[in-house]
Amino acid sequence: MSHYFTNDETLRSSPRKVCYSINGKDFELESDIGVFSKNKLDYGSEVLIKSLLPLDLGERLLDLGCGVGPIGLTLASFHPSLHVVCSDVNSRALALCEANARKLALNQRVTCLQSDIYIEIEGKFHSIVSNPPIRAGKKVTYEIYRGALEHLDEQGSLYIVIRKAQGAKSVKDYLEELFGNVTVLAKSKGYYVLMATKRAQKES
Repeated sequence: MSHYFTNDETLRSSPRKVCYSINGKDFELESDIGVFSKNKLDYGSEVLIKSLLPLDLGERLLDLGCGVGPIGLTLASFHPSLHVVCSDVNSRALALCEANARKLALNQRVTCLQSDIYIEIEGKFHSIVSNPPIRAGKKVTYEIYRGALEHLDEQGSLYIVIRKAQGAKSVKDYLEELFGNVTVLAKSKGYYVLMATKRAQKES
């Protein structure tokens, strides 16, 4: 069985659009079967985006597990100084993300990169954002959290969205252990947006 968090190049294609509006701005992204939330903007992603729009995200942001790009591309659209790396293991999702970046005239500030978690990720980021693939299991999602420490600069923050029913409390506790501090930026319909920052990291 194929999953959006794997790379199945044999999967048939059935193109469709993902349409949504954020802060009065309309978006229409190319989508297909075999990608996350193929028909609409996932509510968790929407809550995450709206929580991050007012923040200073720095100059370099990594959207890890980007899918067709709604999080990274929307943030780039509202933050003209932001350079975004959109990364996913799923080659179909990444190709669609790249097409959507061109469609939104963001391709000069958005790089699409195929990577299994952080394997191909280089350099440091001020912000890492993720709607983690919970169905991929803790081995994958907890590596997203752990690896963020190595890929964030000294003033960097990890932002994730996770449902209470999917272990938001235990993830928050784990991030506290890793980073030394966690802030709950938003709660909506069982979704939590968590920010873990290195600024108050515990000394070893």
